[in-house]
Amino acid sequence: MKDTKNLKQEILAGKLFIYPTDTIYGLGCDATNLSAVEKIKEIKRCDADKPLSVIAPSLGWITDNFRTTKEDIKKYLPGPYTLLLEKKEPGFLKGISNNERIGIRIPSNSLTKEIQKSGVPFVTTSVNLSGEPFALKIGGIKPEIKNKVDYIIEANKKEKLSGIPSTLIIDGKKMERK
Repeated sequence: MKDTKNLKQEILAGKLFIYPTDTIYGLGCDATNLSAVEKIKEIKRCDADKPLSVIAPSLGWITDNFRTTKEDIKKYLPGPYTLLLEKKEPGFLKGISNNERIGIRIPSNSLTKEIQKSGVPFVTTSVNLSGEPFALKIGGIKPEIKNKVDYIIEANKKEKLSGIPSTLIIDGKKMERK
């Protein structure tokens, strides 16, 4: 997908994407589309109960659905962080996380702004098989993954991926990834 003009429509249609964040390449879809979310989990070969993270459509969406404040969010987002936030409603986005928290991101790059125009939360997980190394280049992504998505979006040449997965923030504290 060279042109992101139709990105909103394609997200809302349940399409699957490989795309750049500000850290590494991600695998994503409309987080409210359970069929698309299941396909992401199948592609990654991860446990069906393993939680995923989402790119939030807006700061307001985050404060509407999670126990936090805009002030707390603005300390980290947009940026290379994943905030593990407590849901206000236990059943909210159950296909993404069936526990009390969901990882929330707003990567600092131009594509995120285009994704947010869809108005829905967007799955953001590393584009790799579960437990394997993440991708920093399209060429580093296994064909078995590439062949199962609808669109592959290359990183903007002006925007570099840091190569370090996002930092987890839980209750205002930076946590080590396991």
